Amino acid sequence: MFHLILTACLAAAPDDCAPRLLPAGDAPDAAGCEARAEPIARDWIARHPDLRAREGHCVPTGALPALNVTEIADDVYFHQGVMDQISPGNRGRIANLAFVIGDTVAVIDAGGSQAEGEALYAAIRRVTDRPISHLILTHMHPDHILGAEVFSEAGATITANARLPEALARRADAWMVSIPAQIGRPAFAGTRVVAPDRLVAAPATIALGPTQLQLVPVPSAHTDNDLTVQDSRSGVFFAGDLVFRGLTPSLDGRLDGWLDWTRAGPPQPVPSLIVPGHGPVTEIWADAVTPEQTYLTGLRDATQRAIRGGMALSRAIPAITAMMQPYSEGWADFDATTARNAATAYSQLEWE
Repeated sequence: MFHLILTACLAAAPDDCAPRLLPAGDAPDAAGCEARAEPIARDWIARHPDLRAREGHCVPTGALPALNVTEIADDVYFHQGVMDQISPGNRGRIANLAFVIGDTVAVIDAGGSQAEGEALYAAIRRVTDRPISHLILTHMHPDHILGAEVFSEAGATITANARLPEALARRADAWMVSIPAQIGRPAFAGTRVVAPDRLVAAPATIALGPTQLQLVPVPSAHTDNDLTVQDSRSGVFFAGDLVFRGLTPSLDGRLDGWLDWTRAGPPQPVPSLIVPGHGPVTEIWADAVTPEQTYLTGLRDATQRAIRGGMALSRAIPAITAMMQPYSEGWADFDATTARNAATAYSQLEWE
C-alpha cells in the first residue's frame, strides 16, 4: 500500500513544517496514490487554515514513521506511552493506545496529536490492510483523543461516552492553546478536536466479525465520561485511565466514584489481561487496581484531615501533598499531580 504525505507548514511560522499523512490518499500502488494526491491535499489544507501546503509525495507503508506495538493477544496490539507528563521531549505521547483486528479494525484511543495518530495509523497498516471501522475513545483527556481526525479521515466511526462532548466543549479551546505550548507547535501541527459520531449512554457492543467489543460507560470516576472496552475473543480489558500504573493517577471526575470503581472487582467475564491508560499491562486485577486504590484512599484521608483542621485551600494543597509523601514510591510526576488532585478532592469533600 502507498500513502500520501503532505509537507505542511504553519501559516504563522512558514519555516516550521512537518509531514502529515492523509489516509484518504491510500492506494494499492504509487501511481494510484499520485493520481489522487492533488485534490486530496487541497481539500485537507482547506480544513486546516492555520497550515500551508509545501509539497506532497507518496511512500510505501514501510517508509512511514510508526509507533512500536506489541501483540499482547491474538490480533490485539498495544502501544505503551511514556510514563510522564507531556513535554517537548515526549511530544505528548504518554497514553497507552491499542487496536483489535477482526473482519475490520477497531482502535482504542488515538494519541495526543495528529502526528501520534498518524504514527498509530502507520503501525496498524504495517500489520493489516483491513478497513479501520471504529475508533473508541476511553475518555476526554487530550493525550488519548487528539489523534482522532486521522481515523475519522480513514473512515472510522468515533465512539465515546455520551458525556464526552460536553466535557470537550468546556476544555477544547484551552487545550488548543496550552498543548502546543507544552509539546512544541511543529509536533502539534494539524491537530484538531473531532467530535464523536456515536455516543454510548448504556452498555453496548461493537461487532468485528469473529469477536465483539463490549463497551461500558462508567459513572463519574477518573473523569465523568470514562468508557471501558473488553474484547470477547481474547478477554483483554481496556480500562483507559480508570487504571494508572506507574504514572500518578490524575483526578478529573469524582474521588468517591473512582474509589467505588476500584472496589467493585473485575468485570465479568474476568479479564485475561488488563490494559491501563498508562503503564504496563497485567494479568492480575489486584496488581492493576490496588496501588491506585491505596493512593486514592490516602488522598481522601489526607484531604479530610486538612479540612477538619480548618485549612483554607491555599494551605491545604501543600499540606495534603506533604501528607501524601508516604505513598509516593513507584509513581512518576507525583508532587505536581498530587497537588492538582488535592485541589479537586478538597472541592469535593469540604462540604461533607
